[in-house]
Amino acid sequence: MGGKSFGKAPDGGGSPGPGDCDGSGRERARRRGQGQLEAQVLAALHEAPGPATAAWVQERLGGDLAYTTVMTILSRLHAKQAVTRERSGRAYVWVPAADEAGLAALRMRRVLDGEPDRDAVLTSFVSALSAHDEQLLRALLDRATTDGPAPADAPATTGRPAAPMEPGTGPAPRRHHTSDEARGG
Repeated sequence: MGGKSFGKAPDGGGSPGPGDCDGSGRERARRRGQGQLEAQVLAALHEAPGPATAAWVQERLGGDLAYTTVMTILSRLHAKQAVTRERSGRAYVWVPAADEAGLAALRMRRVLDGEPDRDAVLTSFVSALSAHDEQLLRALLDRATTDGPAPADAPATTGRPAAPMEPGTGPAPRRHHTSDEARGG
């Protein structure tokens, strides 16, 4: 095998071990996942006294991320509708549109939207819920039915506690969804 040399691990294997250098003499930084970086950027924006620049976010995160990385994360969050932005001179200022729970809800909706069999995914998800989560979901669905459907751009969480549920209530009836008609259901 020709090409790139990967160095030797402390045990004599072919992969570098923890703390090894990356070939340039620098110790390799531990890589953070995209979701973790998004959460850190959102947390920084929530701490901001107002709209924040990417440079402010970068500084708040300790400056160990490149400015372009912070901009990429902010752009991804904007595409996911988790942050809003507004021009301020030649730069943008950023404001969180969702909290961490809202961001998780956006990710869950995107995963669901990407699946060809929504019914199977939802069935599997609901069948794996704990009793407490199932009760909370029932209360939220009941409240949504009573209050009417929420607008598509409404926040994912209302901040209000869920209404108490009657013990022993049966499964919620299957609700008709306009996408059911498109699938012939």
